[in-house]
Amino acid sequence: MASTVTSKSSRPGYGQLLRTRGAWTFLLPGFAARQPFAMLTISIVLLVQHTTGSYGAAGAAAAVTGVSMALFAPYGGRLADRYGQRAVLVPGVLVHAVSCLALTALALGRAPLWALFAAAVPTGASVPQIGPMVRARWGVTLKGSPLMTTAAAFESVTDELTFVVGPLLATALCTAVDPAAGLVTEAALTLLGGLLFAAQRSTQPPVTGGKDEGHARVEHASALRVPGVRVLIVAFLGIGSVFGGMQVSLAAFTESIGAPGLNGVLYGVFAAGNMLSGIVCGAVAWKAAPQRRLVVGYAALALTASGLWAAHSVPVLAGLGLLVGMCIAPALITGYTLVESLVPAGARTEAFTWLTGAVALGQAAAVTVSGQLEDRFRDGAGFLVPMGGTVLALATLVALRSRLAARPHSRTVARGVGHRAPLPVD
Repeated sequence: MASTVTSKSSRPGYGQLLRTRGAWTFLLPGFAARQPFAMLTISIVLLVQHTTGSYGAAGAAAAVTGVSMALFAPYGGRLADRYGQRAVLVPGVLVHAVSCLALTALALGRAPLWALFAAAVPTGASVPQIGPMVRARWGVTLKGSPLMTTAAAFESVTDELTFVVGPLLATALCTAVDPAAGLVTEAALTLLGGLLFAAQRSTQPPVTGGKDEGHARVEHASALRVPGVRVLIVAFLGIGSVFGGMQVSLAAFTESIGAPGLNGVLYGVFAAGNMLSGIVCGAVAWKAAPQRRLVVGYAALALTASGLWAAHSVPVLAGLGLLVGMCIAPALITGYTLVESLVPAGARTEAFTWLTGAVALGQAAAVTVSGQLEDRFRDGAGFLVPMGGTVLALATLVALRSRLAARPHSRTVARGVGHRAPLPVD
């Protein structure tokens, strides 16, 4: 099993990372472009629940969006690897904006559920995968530097910052302005941020589709063929079950106590715990192998998520949510870090989108099941979903952890190039 013995001298911190040449050219527009992603699910849930009066219907509509994103995101990532991020982003954000507006109009018009599903499919399928694209740009910019682990932690922190701000903003817009305001704002921010990010061509990973690498032609196979990626997908499905289960269950809980405005606050506490632990993870010089860190961290996540269903007060739920959030970041960061050793550079955007898609798929399934449980049983029944999802994923992770070891001589993703991933040259 590979070891990741590091030191402060070999793994500098955030300061040096942020001084990396060219980093800010994609970090700032990337942050703007990924912000709406954290608003999408909760905006759909709040809008559809308002117009239908059912958390089950709201969860189902949000789930269709999540499933569509999970199914289409890896293919978008593969196209970005082959033809460039800009070629995928520009048409994608345009379709997303139009689809969001169509879904909003149908919901406000009290359209039947099947019509909402029809609009939810392109809405989810066109969600721009900014996070994976930024991670791929880090891979090109750092070129195998020990800062890659720090970059993975930084990206997790950035993701979680959006999940602190996003739900708060969406909830405030939907409750204080108009039930449709959250989804309309998400569409506008996605369009603007996505186009700004796509305009940053200098840091875009090199396009390899149809090119000759040396004397051999690269034939890309799916990153899904890498065994370790499949194991990570299961782990990330469990993480998605936490996000989805908490979104619906917290909304139902705060409504049941007559304080729906607390929904965004409680979810923000959960996301803040994730963000804070992400900062710590990026600052620590880890000596344990990443495979071991993932199993230990995931066990802590399953343990804390299993206590959510028993919480029946705001302070207790906030405290448990904070702990759950603190356990998610280490699992996410370690999973994304493992991609660097498991997958050749030419397929990493696709690999990252498989993991992001797995979170979305787990979230979609959790939103659906949690919504049904809350409609039928209430009393926090939806919180059983995070417990079940993480426990099942942990069992799979423990059983198949050997597949997470790096195999440097693998030819799984790129045939005809040899075992070494091609590196960009200045």
